[in-house]
Amino acid sequence: MQDLFRTLPKLLNEFEDSEEVREAVVFAAWRKVAGKSLCEHSAPFRLYEKHLIVAVKDKMWKRHLEKELAGQMIFKLNSLLGQAAVTFIEFRIDEETVSKIKKTDRRIKVSDEDLKEIALDEISPRLRHRADAIKDDNLRYQFLLAAGSCLARKKKNNTTK
Repeated sequence: MQDLFRTLPKLLNEFEDSEEVREAVVFAAWRKVAGKSLCEHSAPFRLYEKHLIVAVKDKMWKRHLEKELAGQMIFKLNSLLGQAAVTFIEFRIDEETVSKIKKTDRRIKVSDEDLKEIALDEISPRLRHRADAIKDDNLRYQFLLAAGSCLARKKKNNTTK
């Protein structure tokens, strides 16, 4: 997993024009930086340009994150990503979104090999072709896994609505 996080800055540079990739990378970084405890009460919702929108459980968490942690979170995210990918975090009270994402994360555990297969099945020929521009084989593979995972999650969320 650490290898994947080390590739995030390269992915952002390689696919700087893809908002979908940018959002997936920033969401992954948020989960890493926020940690398990904070992820119980918040979930990244949308990235618009460099503005990250995070759903939070309630007013108390919103206030706490805005007043005490927002600056630290921006610094940690950008440090992990190797660039100023996020310049502002907006916290919105949306308990339903937080609960939905938590429920998705708690689903039955699937083996790593099955997860990789599911992720790689979601890769379109166009995305695979664009990924071919990544010279480093390991980075290309990690990118395809991350992108495929994001696409699979997005597909699953769209079918449960």
